[in-house]
Amino acid sequence: MTRVVLSIGSNVGDSLAHLRSVTAELGPRLVSASAVFSSEPWGGVEQQDFLNAVVVADDQERGPYQWLEFAREREEAAERVRVVRWGPRSLDVDIVVCRSVPGDDLISADPELLLPHPRAHQRAFVLTPWLDIEPDATLAVGDDARSVSAWLASLTDSERASVRRTDMTLDTPR
Repeated sequence: MTRVVLSIGSNVGDSLAHLRSVTAELGPRLVSASAVFSSEPWGGVEQQDFLNAVVVADDQERGPYQWLEFAREREEAAERVRVVRWGPRSLDVDIVVCRSVPGDDLISADPELLLPHPRAHQRAFVLTPWLDIEPDATLAVGDDARSVSAWLASLTDSERASVRRTDMTLDTPR
């Protein structure tokens, strides 16, 4: 069994619906979902703000590459087009960490699947929603293992301020 932390974001089309499509597809595998946050674009490409969230899921049958396949399928279903690095997107699904149960982080240096995500510790739009659902979460970057809150505190004030909690949730309307 693996437990995965996924960072999801969208700033094209019905962004909230795109995020909700991930939780809907996870179904009973969904363990928890953060609130939805608004964040300024990262990476220097002019575009509108993103909606971001983090979800945690468990699956007895999936390993890291199956989670990668899941991520790519969700992006394809949202008609994501990769034109510009860090550019606008209908849906971005990134694997932040993948853990075997009882809790060992899986490591991958495969360029197709870098684990843990190599820049998650630099992104308030990942760390802030993650803390929303796992306040005691930790993240190891190389030999540097810290709490997610410590990684977040290491970012600039402006980076942290660029992520704002919204009133939106990933609950699917009934």
